[in-house]
Amino acid sequence: MFNGSLQNSKDYSVDLGINNEIQAVMASSDSLIGIEEVQKSLNRSRASVYRYTNTDTRNINPAFNPRKLNPEYRTDQKDPLLFHPNEVARFAKDILRIKEVNVEVLNSPSTVTQNVLNSILEELRAIRLHLESNSDGSKPISSTQDIKDRSVA
Repeated sequence: MFNGSLQNSKDYSVDLGINNEIQAVMASSDSLIGIEEVQKSLNRSRASVYRYTNTDTRNINPAFNPRKLNPEYRTDQKDPLLFHPNEVARFAKDILRIKEVNVEVLNSPSTVTQNVLNSILEELRAIRLHLESNSDGSKPISSTQDIKDRSVA
C-alpha cells in the first residue's frame, strides 16, 4: 500500500528482495493471528500492540486507518481481535519501519470439531468412491424424470 519511502538504489535492491520474501510467505498463509502472535512478531508489549490497533469503543469495525494496525471484521464487541498476516507485515514495514518482518502462522492443535469434520469428510469421500465405482457400468441418473419412471416395489 505505502511504497513511497525514499531509498537509494543500493538499499532498494536489498529491500526489494526482503519484500519479495515477505510477500511470498504472506501469500501462502491466509489464516488470521491473534494479539499474542502479533506481539511476538513485532517484538512489542501487549499494551503497545493495543495502542497501535485501530479500535473504537463506539464503533466495532472502524474504517481503515493507514497509520494503525487494522484488525479483521468482527461481529461482536466481545470477539477477539484477529489480524491478517499481510496487515501485520504492512504495519511493521510502513509504520514501525522494521526492515525484516517475520510473521509466522502456526497450525493450532486439532479440536474435537476439526476431528469430527475430518471424519465426515473421509466418510463422504468413501461414499463418493463407492457411488462412482457402482455407476461405471450403469447409466447415471441425470434427471428427476428418470427417478419418477422407476417402480417403488
